[in-house]
Amino acid sequence: MAGGLAFRLSEGIKNTGKPPIPQAYAWGDAYRATKDRPLLDMSQGVPGVPPPPLLLDALAKASSAPSSCGYLPNAGEPALRQAMAEEMKVRYGADADITPDDIAITAGCNMAFVAATMALADAGDEVILPVPWYFNHEMTLTMLGIKPVLLHTYAKEGFMPSPERCAELITPKTKAIVLCSPNNPTGAIYPHSLLASFAKLAHERNVALIIDETYRDFITSGAPHHLFSPAASESAPSSIPAGWSWRNTFIHLFSFSKSYCIPGHRLGLVCASPALIPFINTALDNLQICAPRPPQVALAPLVPALRSFVRETAEAVAHRHTLFRERLPERWKIGSQGGYYAFVRHPFPGVHANEVCKRLAMEMGVVTLPAGFFGPKGEEGETVMDEDRWVRFSVANVDDRKVELVCKRLAESELVFLDWKLDSSLNWICGYNF
Repeated sequence: MAGGLAFRLSEGIKNTGKPPIPQAYAWGDAYRATKDRPLLDMSQGVPGVPPPPLLLDALAKASSAPSSCGYLPNAGEPALRQAMAEEMKVRYGADADITPDDIAITAGCNMAFVAATMALADAGDEVILPVPWYFNHEMTLTMLGIKPVLLHTYAKEGFMPSPERCAELITPKTKAIVLCSPNNPTGAIYPHSLLASFAKLAHERNVALIIDETYRDFITSGAPHHLFSPAASESAPSSIPAGWSWRNTFIHLFSFSKSYCIPGHRLGLVCASPALIPFINTALDNLQICAPRPPQVALAPLVPALRSFVRETAEAVAHRHTLFRERLPERWKIGSQGGYYAFVRHPFPGVHANEVCKRLAMEMGVVTLPAGFFGPKGEEGETVMDEDRWVRFSVANVDDRKVELVCKRLAESELVFLDWKLDSSLNWICGYNF
């Protein structure tokens, strides 16, 4: 259709980048797959298995029930809010101070982030965002006219954000610090002490601390943190200030998509102070009115029964991380790993990861995402630095056999991409954590 628009578009939308994953899939479309050489997709973070029959049957029943067709309160199905408050006590510790009044159900975790951000910040305000970033976080801020202030992380530090460097970025315009742990895209799992340090910083500087914990259930070593615990409890971090009350500072975001393998049903949640929830609900009323009702009805009574499925899925992903680490060719170096992702430095010095991922997809049939999709775009012709050489691999949406095939093809690429030099040394030190 020819012709332009007779009206002016939003500056916020025009300044917002496009979702990058379709670009990776376009590269994959150019690959000529065969029965012996199928396309191997380690790009988008999607569950590699369906929900268990117990949940599928409940979803079918709830979807066909006339009672599921009506609206819900903005905050969501009361039974699901109650179930998740109880589940969070299982996940974060029995002394976690969480009630249903702290919870609002959203149409996915991205919606939770949008609503929380709209409740906190106006156009022209600032939000601190670690780089590499989850691109939808940056896109949301840009769309709303909020300035993302970049907190750079580094391979030598395991891609852990620095509270000290963060403190230097806080200005009178700062409204929030945003973290994501386990991180997307790097996979870095932030230790309790680091999260406590950020909580202390946010508390002292009177800014919100937003932590996206979409991948929390893929931490198999215990509670993700103890920020929900009262300061006087034994499990509360020692670095938390006396009199700590999480509701003054902390906003927790969660997605049902990964833990329960239902990304198509669009469920997430915000856990925040009841003093903030009504303002988040105002945003939600205009964005979604209410999150989809059938999955809320289906999940509410099943959450305890699904714990074994969530745990088994997490253990399977952890096994896949181990397999990937063991089979990865020596010149491909893991910088951090956890949740759904491994962040890997490719072995071709001077070549941008965008170019490596493009050729991996088009020639080798391995679809991945370059670090360039998770940070500010550089200028054409810029010198390729170490931070430009990172590639995100999603180990969750493939089985063990495909992990091994991917690693074999990465080894093959070193013999096929002959116009690129290879790292001469196999020795490399990083801050890798898993």
